[in-house]
Amino acid sequence: MTAPVTGSGPFNIGQAASQSGVSAKMVRHYESLGLLPAVHRTDAGYRQYGDTQIHTLRFIRRARALGFSMAEIGELLKLWQNQQRASADVKRIAQAHVADLERRIAEMQVMRQTLAQLAHCCAGDDRPDCPILTGLAE
Repeated sequence: MTAPVTGSGPFNIGQAASQSGVSAKMVRHYESLGLLPAVHRTDAGYRQYGDTQIHTLRFIRRARALGFSMAEIGELLKLWQNQQRASADVKRIAQAHVADLERRIAEMQVMRQTLAQLAHCCAGDDRPDCPILTGLAE
């Protein structure tokens, strides 16, 4: 479980990663994509993160766990940060994602059924003939 933000920032990248549940590599990646705005750096060039950035990283982590794309997360972040947003805009993105998930689940169910049928037809013995390979070659 992720430790709560203590409010004792600024945090270095390792602490920010630990606080948010996101690896330091991904923190840098999210910065490079513009999902996390560039943060303050010390005179020595070390990144310093505050509570706002930790909260944003947690938002990104949760959105990724739900399977949203980086582009969708970018849209959701903009909406999340805009207090004048219409919830209809957020719902539209969520519903489109649900439809995409349903499409992918249906595709995977067809793959599973096909592979299960091929595996069922295979004797799995020492003979060279194999319905699985034949099915893949078709």
